[in-house]
Amino acid sequence: MSKKRKWDDDYVRYWFTCATEADGTQRPQCVLCNSVFSNTDLRPSKLSDHFNRQHGGIAGHDLSGLKPVPTPSDKRETLKALGVASHEDALLQASYQFAYLCAKEKNPHTIAEKLVKPCALEIAQIVLGPDAQKKLQQVPLSDDVIHSRIDEMSQDILQQVLEDIKTSPLKVGIQLAETTDMGDCSQLMAFVRYIKEKEIIEEFLFCEPLQLTMKGKDVFSLFRGFFLKHKIALDVCGSVCTDGASSVLGEGSEFVACVKKEVPHIVVTHCLLNPHALVTKTLPTKLRNALFIVMRVVNFIKSRAPNHRLFQAFFEEIGIEYSVLLFHTEMRWLSRGQMLTHIFEMYEEINQFLHHQSSNLIDGFEDKEFKVHLAYLADLFKHLNELSASLQRTGMNTVSAREKLSALVRKFPFWQKRIEKRNFTNFPFLEEITVSDNEGVCIAPDVSWHLQELSSFLHGYFSVGALDEASKWILDPFLFNLDFIDDGYLMKNDLAELRASGQILMEFETMKLEDFWCYNFSERQFGKIYNFKFKHLHFHSKTIKALNIKDQGKTNSREHSMKSHNPFLPITLFFSALTSFVPPISNMFILSTYGSFYLSALEVIY
Repeated sequence: MSKKRKWDDDYVRYWFTCATEADGTQRPQCVLCNSVFSNTDLRPSKLSDHFNRQHGGIAGHDLSGLKPVPTPSDKRETLKALGVASHEDALLQASYQFAYLCAKEKNPHTIAEKLVKPCALEIAQIVLGPDAQKKLQQVPLSDDVIHSRIDEMSQDILQQVLEDIKTSPLKVGIQLAETTDMGDCSQLMAFVRYIKEKEIIEEFLFCEPLQLTMKGKDVFSLFRGFFLKHKIALDVCGSVCTDGASSVLGEGSEFVACVKKEVPHIVVTHCLLNPHALVTKTLPTKLRNALFIVMRVVNFIKSRAPNHRLFQAFFEEIGIEYSVLLFHTEMRWLSRGQMLTHIFEMYEEINQFLHHQSSNLIDGFEDKEFKVHLAYLADLFKHLNELSASLQRTGMNTVSAREKLSALVRKFPFWQKRIEKRNFTNFPFLEEITVSDNEGVCIAPDVSWHLQELSSFLHGYFSVGALDEASKWILDPFLFNLDFIDDGYLMKNDLAELRASGQILMEFETMKLEDFWCYNFSERQFGKIYNFKFKHLHFHSKTIKALNIKDQGKTNSREHSMKSHNPFLPITLFFSALTSFVPPISNMFILSTYGSFYLSALEVIY
């Protein structure tokens, strides 16, 4: 008995694939005419002879001169000849498509098997009949299947992002956020900002667990390990914006020291939103006590289910639409601002409820001074909320963020002068009390003092206006006084040349700042400007995208932990990030079933 020949991947150059029989015998099959040969023909001379005689080709060349080449209308026939049945294709593609939508909508993996598929089967039987129901029954939608599909698509998207990072014309910006999920697992999340086709792109990069300790060196090790794993040099990073405990990720932390030692040129900043949690440090004693009373009232109502139900029933009884009280937490400052507003707006109703429950909180809550302090706190945090919301918009950068923060701080002196004159225009809730009860006079000194302290605190913590005077040309290169730039800097020549272009001036007037700097500049045209500008367009704080992902990760962490092979990596976060990347589903279901060669062969043919 003759020895069976083995398939060699080099035979692909003759446009053959390997057809394996049930007993393991390998036979060559031409992907151009679908002819199948015996195992004895599995040799270069035989394959080359068929390729040259039947298709008029030269090994390794493209298909432009080959014959016969299937037309697009023959595609389904070729797929069948390759062993890909159209019905099976549809089932697999439907499975991938559902997994993609499931991840995009942030639904648990079990929803397909427990809800969607049973509903689809019932609808198919009623509307289309039993035959359609039988076809739908074959679509694989188990939770494990959905998980594997999402994982596969996530990895594909990650590879696309990594390729973009490698080809970015400028160094990329990284945002790191340390968070804790519902299982008390500390996680490090990373987002990346880079340039692609003259546009700034923001994408989710990774989410990894901090295993044992949460020191700065542990964060750096995880951060560095990700880039080493994917064979990307760490010096591709131009800036890092950190969000978390200052001892772990702050400007004086061990993490920053490690990063700057590894990448000396990197610019490290701390999130501009995170220090909002420290605003209470500047509150005088009376205002701090008022905030403490509010916390106790909210916890009294919300933390006990009977009180919460009674509170809701009480509002319905007195004919007032029930308004939800938010939980108080130390770090959710947007929620805290809304909570203070709700408490002030429902002050009388909450007061009645506390009386009805005979709560010992009633004494502090009924105090006239407390209501005045509550009004000021509600107004103050409303201003801070508006600032925070504006800083979280997609596309915000260091320059525009510092401008917004500086604008708020510059208003404080004007507010102080108005307060000293008993003018509370900038504090609507406080003004309302002053007009109705004439109670605002007593708080004026405290408000004035607090605004002064808050201004000093923000200046010291954020370095408001710290953008170097000689660097402010990035805001407006046409009106900037070039005398601020030292004559020794060659960048001054590029700026002078730029200002002479009328076309560039028109683009500057019609485009957003970051789009303008990305659109029409290359290293060859304005080299010095090109190498300088992007570090000021990097991350400054958590964006809406980052906040949504962090919240979603906390909400769904238990579901993912039960169904994911890696319980610390919520793989749907790639899709929760509202990524602009779309996985190639049409290729994935072929690749997952029939291997990479089939996919490469089809790509070449069509």
